[in-house]
Amino acid sequence: MQIKDLISARVSLAPMAGITDYVLRSLIRENAPEALLTTEMISSEFLTQTHGGDILMREENHSPISYQLSGHKPQMIADCAKYLEKYADMIDINMGCPVNKVVKGTDGCALMRNADLAQNIVRTVKSNISIPLSVKFRLGYTFDELNFVEFGVKMQEAGADFITIHGRTRSQMYGGQADWKKIAELKHNVDIPVFANGDITSIETAEKCLEESEADGVAIGRGALGDITLIGRIAKYLKDGIYLPPPTLDEKIEALKEHIKREVELRGEKVGVKFVRKFYPYYLNGFQGASRLRGEIVLEDSVNKVYQMLDGIMVNCV
Repeated sequence: MQIKDLISARVSLAPMAGITDYVLRSLIRENAPEALLTTEMISSEFLTQTHGGDILMREENHSPISYQLSGHKPQMIADCAKYLEKYADMIDINMGCPVNKVVKGTDGCALMRNADLAQNIVRTVKSNISIPLSVKFRLGYTFDELNFVEFGVKMQEAGADFITIHGRTRSQMYGGQADWKKIAELKHNVDIPVFANGDITSIETAEKCLEESEADGVAIGRGALGDITLIGRIAKYLKDGIYLPPPTLDEKIEALKEHIKREVELRGEKVGVKFVRKFYPYYLNGFQGASRLRGEIVLEDSVNKVYQMLDGIMVNCV
């Protein structure tokens, strides 16, 4: 598949470590048949040692799908990218992760401080694979280092086919507000497609982001948590102009129950229930007593008990 085919929906699921796993990708795909999916960030060091596991799982209908790699050793990342070709429609290199344990290892957003190494990674990976290659990065490491335009140009020169840019600096982490207008500066200076990422939580914010950023599409991360329909609804609106409303509380709870069910099938009851706890704040909000109920349900290890409590929420909130 060519890059134009992979991003034709103009919406993608952004990679989130420990979040965009096989189950969430499957749920998103069922609601967004054409959007680009992206895996969790996969450490090239980890993949070299383990050759994958659950993190690589996919279904046939997961295409178009991008597998994201992190690391700072060009040949190691290239070898991993080559290994992933049998799963992936595109390889993405993470140059935007802001968390300390990643940047301290010279991975993620730390690569924005070493454009020569970043270019070497892209060139090496590009020469080892036959599928499209993308790069995800931020505006810069700090507000004093807003090198996103120069960095993006260098990534294109090194062979990147596609860019996703988060409209924050590394120092902002996920706080403050994403600066969509700055993304337009990058768009004006590269010839490859650019997707904008950050603070896109609705059809309305997606539309505003596209207007301000002049990007070719949007990448949705945290906005899709608790709303597995969002990416599909945005894609539908951008393609056909049809506005589908956000899910009701009952629909969100039913989606959460299905999410739990599939994680339990994948990981077993004990691990599966614990894994989904991180999603409770996103699914269970916007109604009276939500915080208290989340505090109670997060203590439960039994999947049947969790279902009973969720059913109780639906009854009490009618």
